[in-house]
Amino acid sequence: MKRVGIIGLGLMGGSLGLALKKFSQKYYILGYDHNKKHRREALELGLIDKLGTFKEVKESHIIILTIPVDAIIETIRELDGVSTKTTIIDFGSSKAKISESIPKNLRKNVVTAHPMTGTEKFGPKASIEDLYTNKIMVVCDIKKSGATQKRVALELFKDIKSKVVFMDAKEHDRHAAFISHMPHAVSFAIANSVIKQEDSKNIVALAGGGFKSMSRIAKSSPIMWEDIFRQNRENLLEAIEAFQKELNMCRDMIEKSEWEKLNSWMREANTLHDIL
Repeated sequence: MKRVGIIGLGLMGGSLGLALKKFSQKYYILGYDHNKKHRREALELGLIDKLGTFKEVKESHIIILTIPVDAIIETIRELDGVSTKTTIIDFGSSKAKISESIPKNLRKNVVTAHPMTGTEKFGPKASIEDLYTNKIMVVCDIKKSGATQKRVALELFKDIKSKVVFMDAKEHDRHAAFISHMPHAVSFAIANSVIKQEDSKNIVALAGGGFKSMSRIAKSSPIMWEDIFRQNRENLLEAIEAFQKELNMCRDMIEKSEWEKLNSWMREANTLHDIL
């Protein structure tokens, strides 16, 4: 039986614990979180088998970091001294700075990954058993990981039914800026623009499915997303600039009553669903 130490018992870590508990003869799940409430809830909800100290988690066969991206960098450094056979997996939403910051003596221990899944909710109570099922798991810079660590990580990803895609960390960050990080920035902006114009009663009365869909991810954790925006700053700025360019085009066409041109612009946007 392999002992899996999960550091961070929120949505991602808790959901991972639930998924791995299906393999009770294969994995024993030890949980650690600096938040006392999260530790208590994770144990009460049965997301893990046992709470452990950082020292105990450090002695696990597999250590998985499901914490904010800045904390991942610091925590990997604190894992110095683990066995050469230990597999460390991080689930950070930005990858280049994490990959580049890993100490040389630990580089083969680490597999940098990003599960393309999640919800706007956070904390142990947000955990979902099938959160990772049939979702993309992007694995970055795999050639830098050891053979044992690669095998262990890919086996675990298979067990939780993720679909693995390999990618360069810098390439991942640019793509993620456009399809994940920038949309979150837009959602936060939409929420704030409405809050500053309308009172809460009007929002509740008039908000339809479109607004709710667009603003849903604005409920995401500010702590987590501040870190992501900081780590992927340059790519995010490029993505925001591209979005602003398109939004300005839309505004100009409406301002000039260029309705046919606007219609064509919207039809072009419709083609995205031919890809998705």
